[in-house]
Amino acid sequence: MKFRIKVKPKISYYVSILICFIILCYFAYKGIVAYIIHRELYGGGIDTLVLLRASISGIMLLLILLFIQFIKIPDLKSHRMILRGIFIGWTSVFIILVIVNLSSIYFVIITAFASLFSLITLFSLEDQIKEEKNTLTEKEIYLLQQLAKKK
Repeated sequence: MKFRIKVKPKISYYVSILICFIILCYFAYKGIVAYIIHRELYGGGIDTLVLLRASISGIMLLLILLFIQFIKIPDLKSHRMILRGIFIGWTSVFIILVIVNLSSIYFVIITAFASLFSLITLFSLEDQIKEEKNTLTEKEIYLLQQLAKKK
């Protein structure tokens, strides 16, 4: 399948980093507000709501760090496998949000966008891998030239 849009995997990672950062900021803000309210009302301790929001923020921070590491990978086949996992992850979050909490429409929209963008990148990457199979690397060209000189 020829896909006209050429999207590099790095762009998909940057989009995922941006969406994770938005979710991180939102839940960190909500967690801090919930902690301050709980501290004022009950005098200390930590509520489960605060803990859950802090956990989601921590998970998003770890995902951001993971996406940054994915950017450094040079192999296209590895990117294909990683992007499949990212697509499955964002799609599952989207479906769960639609089923559980449709009222948070902004999260539904950004997770749907991330899932769709990962899918577009995945299709584009399939075409890039097919094109790469038909080309020789510089090392292969050098070795073929050395082999031709010997004969």
